[in-house]
Amino acid sequence: MWKGRFQEEQSDLLKSYGESVSIDWQLHKHDIRGSIAHARALKNAGILTPDEFASIESGLLQIGSEIEAGTFEFRRDLEDVHMNIEAELTKRIGPAGAKLHTARSRNDQVALDFRLYLREACETLDSAANALQRALLGLASRHREAVIPGYTHLQRAQPVLFAHHLLAYIEMLDRDRGRLADAAKRMDAMPLGSGAIAGSTIALDRESVARELGFSKVTTNSMDAVADRDFACELLAALAILGMHLSRLSEDTILWASAEFGFLDLSDRHTTGSSLMPQKKNPDIAELARGKTGRLYGNLMSLLTVMKGLPLTYNRDMQEDKEAVFDSIKTTRDTLTILAEMYSASRLREDRALEAASDPLLLATDLADRLVEGGVPFRKAHEIVGSLVALAQQSGTPLDKLDSADFSDASPVLTPEIVAATFDLRSALAARSTTGAPSPENIAREIARWDRSLK
Repeated sequence: MWKGRFQEEQSDLLKSYGESVSIDWQLHKHDIRGSIAHARALKNAGILTPDEFASIESGLLQIGSEIEAGTFEFRRDLEDVHMNIEAELTKRIGPAGAKLHTARSRNDQVALDFRLYLREACETLDSAANALQRALLGLASRHREAVIPGYTHLQRAQPVLFAHHLLAYIEMLDRDRGRLADAAKRMDAMPLGSGAIAGSTIALDRESVARELGFSKVTTNSMDAVADRDFACELLAALAILGMHLSRLSEDTILWASAEFGFLDLSDRHTTGSSLMPQKKNPDIAELARGKTGRLYGNLMSLLTVMKGLPLTYNRDMQEDKEAVFDSIKTTRDTLTILAEMYSASRLREDRALEAASDPLLLATDLADRLVEGGVPFRKAHEIVGSLVALAQQSGTPLDKLDSADFSDASPVLTPEIVAATFDLRSALAARSTTGAPSPENIAREIARWDRSLK
């Protein structure tokens, strides 16, 4: 590439230390696509003859087919995917191949390839997130009337429908998909033509190249175009947040699958045993998903740290961008896919969940609400119910089984009829009818809405 300037052969250690083709070969499809579009622009500008363009296009497509088939041999001494493809093209078609890099630098070439790759990755990840949403919706639909305890501080708080809990994660995943779509929008600017830093004196039709490659616009500052990795950082941030959601879902799953909770049955296909303890059935998929979130956080911090001190424009440090991004994409895609499979084969133990949700303490707030409806200020109602809870605990009596005199002594509002109605679990759920609350009617409507949306 630069043998005219240098008089000595590169150190073998430098070649090994500086190569990136072992990572960036994954850009091959996008490099070839971008090179064909660039060659077409060179032809239209009169730099290449129609025959030379045809030879370049044919050669690049043949190389692409060989890479896809696994028969192409990448050379580490050629540093990266770009030079491997260009060198092989020139070897096959001669001088026409050496013209391909006219008005182009590897700086704007890799910026283009990376954007093309990540736009495609956003579509793949969106599809995988959609599949997980549909798996969770399927599990919710199979148990749409099942009741579980809702928790705060990991303490039983109030009863909710199991479907409501799963729909919360469907909402989170929808925001994740929105972040992926937003990231893809900001990748939608074509950097090719920016050159190494200051464009080129050979004027090519950048807008035509952008249209061929599916971009809606071109970058408007050549320095920013080659120095920018915001789009990669933004994607890593979106995947880190997505990973946080998957980790929280996995934590709920791990708890629900434990003997202490006993709510969720995971299939044998999606659990593991112990090398020592014959009885064990471990939720390893959920544990791995929880653990892999750390990789997503680390990859984001890695790229932010690489970029934070770089002067404009391109610096070789930026070669470190791809490994982190490729790893996060694969980790997220694989996690979404296996979780979707796992939840599709899972089932709720409705009897066990209902037993836990039937704890009358979960309706203590409802009892306070009845007092408020009877004219008692909420803080006073809170105190009254708190004293009844304390009495129930001291006497070892379930809250709903206290003597009617205990309730009437606490407040005349708490008649036997009101107390009995308050501690009816199904009535309590039906009363939670405001938008976003877990009444059966609301949940049926939300399941139907998401079913339409996710198709």
